[in-house]
Amino acid sequence: MINLSRASIAPNDVLALLKKDIQFKEISQRILHQKLIEKVAQERGITVTPEEIEAEANRQRCEKRLQRASDTLAWLADQMMTADDWEAGIRDRLLAKKLADYLFAKEVEKFFAQNRLDFEEVLLYQIQVRDEKLAREIYYEIENQEISFYQAARLYDLDERRRLQCGYEGKLCRWGMKPAIAAVVFTATLGQPIGPLRTEQGYHLLMVEEFIPAELTPEKYQEILNRMFNHWLDRELNHHLSNESLNSQIAVTV
Repeated sequence: MINLSRASIAPNDVLALLKKDIQFKEISQRILHQKLIEKVAQERGITVTPEEIEAEANRQRCEKRLQRASDTLAWLADQMMTADDWEAGIRDRLLAKKLADYLFAKEVEKFFAQNRLDFEEVLLYQIQVRDEKLAREIYYEIENQEISFYQAARLYDLDERRRLQCGYEGKLCRWGMKPAIAAVVFTATLGQPIGPLRTEQGYHLLMVEEFIPAELTPEKYQEILNRMFNHWLDRELNHHLSNESLNSQIAVTV
């Protein structure tokens, strides 16, 4: 029997687990992304100050309700990291955010304006069943007001979460939908059933409760910024790795 309290974890154990769980490539890419961020930030004179790290640490402590120093130390011990590890992680994330702002902050509004339709949203309800005949029967019952869409979702939807929420799928962006589905959804009449639509998962009935015009909210701004930055990271990394060995210095041009 293994005594876990005395068991040690070697770096090779972590490496082997990442490979077995098919996570090694993802972690390796994150490491290379961070090296890329470090290099470009240094070239652009972008730094993170101790005061910025302290402010973010205090924000996280407040969020996690770590009011006393002893609470913070206990949390760090539970996470198996030191205060230096924590601050290093904060510093890396702040540096990435600063670089993203430096490179793309001025491009976000332009991108949003050019792709405004993609950011339109709907409050969508859905019923998914396996059988086409059942889907059509449900559709006609709803259309003839024999049952409401919400009641039908409670009775028939295959997804337990949606059943409990009477078919509520959520607030969805046009760009997150398949083009054929989006074309139907964004031309639908509010409150009227749509479908049945066939996909690999089965047959779907949809209903739009509300159309939400595209608006560049702070959350949407950050989402676009992150997408642009991540796309740039992947593109730059792939470009340089195709021309250099993994052990060479990463040189980046923006």
